[in-house]
Amino acid sequence: MKFNLKFFLAFFLTVVLIACTQTINSNPKVTQSISPNVTLNVSAASDLKYAFEEIGKTFEKESGNKIVFNFGSTGQLAKQIENGAPIDIFAAANKAFIEELDKKGLIITDTKQIYGIGRITLWTREDAKIKIQDIQDLMKPEVKKIAIANPDHAPYGLAAKEALQSAGLWEKVKPKLVLAQNISQAQQYGETGNVDVTISALSLSINKPGNWVLIPEDLHKPLEQMLAVIKDSKHELQSRNFANFINSSQSRNIMKKYGFILPGETHIK
Repeated sequence: MKFNLKFFLAFFLTVVLIACTQTINSNPKVTQSISPNVTLNVSAASDLKYAFEEIGKTFEKESGNKIVFNFGSTGQLAKQIENGAPIDIFAAANKAFIEELDKKGLIITDTKQIYGIGRITLWTREDAKIKIQDIQDLMKPEVKKIAIANPDHAPYGLAAKEALQSAGLWEKVKPKLVLAQNISQAQQYGETGNVDVTISALSLSINKPGNWVLIPEDLHKPLEQMLAVIKDSKHELQSRNFANFINSSQSRNIMKKYGFILPGETHIK
């Protein structure tokens, strides 16, 4: 049989092309650079719900990417990431959780950034007959139930516990406490009238019906909130873009609207 060089070269190139195509399709790190518009999965602390939903809509319009939020308790979200949840960005209510994930090699270290500092409030319904002016008012006999986020895994709940301990009230009000899974659920308990008072996040108290007063910030450790891109993200470039967008001047104005203290700015008094 006569050797056909042209046929051999054509066959060889076809095999190489098929192999390269299969490699690209099986590698999400490669395909992400081909399509600039992707869906980003963002796990975020519950206190960020209103602010981040607004920021997310703005980013979607400007970038063409889609943002899907998973709001919850920071501790529980961190555990999901440790267990391999397909998350691109994690925005925690306490930087300690991001730093712990960094020690475990689960985030991209150079993406860590503080994006805001939270405050806690004493919140009551607009029609509440109980008047709450400071944390000592939680001892009033008409205050039967107080909602806080679970301090075992929710940073805002831990801040509430620290404030109550600093004020010498923790043991005294313990029988009144109703523990919620996260700060958003605690706020919901207050809004539905299932409790008399909620120790809530300023970001959930502000810009809506209800009465609230700030708890002095020196009663608890600062709620320094940090975000980072997850190491296993299949869309690192777009995730970095959204992480940076959260700290952009445009987004900072939105964060300020919801009562967050911004990095480099003076605390609310």
